[in-house]
Amino acid sequence: MTEDFGMDAAVSFEAMMERHIAALLATSDAVRQWNERRAAGDVTNVAYANALLEVTKEEEAARLRIVQHQPCDHRESGLKLAYIAAYLFATRGPLKQDEMEAVLSTTEPVE
Repeated sequence: MTEDFGMDAAVSFEAMMERHIAALLATSDAVRQWNERRAAGDVTNVAYANALLEVTKEEEAARLRIVQHQPCDHRESGLKLAYIAAYLFATRGPLKQDEMEAVLSTTEPVE
């Protein structure tokens, strides 16, 4: 599945989580900068909107890599579930229905 996103198949799940966290931080920073400019009375311009769109796209792509990742063992499966739970708590938002189905189908117990 990682080929769909142009990633090297050898990228570890931990690296995927780090990329997603970096994308979340970039999104948060872009929103903060936008809000600071608006609070200061600056007119927000297209450049800020485009920057926010780009970091939002990167966050979504990084999240989808995690959601669709097939864990290789029980430890990684548990780590994926814990990471998704932490993400949901931190963002206070839901996953899309197809994302939740992908998480559940890829973290079923391995026999």
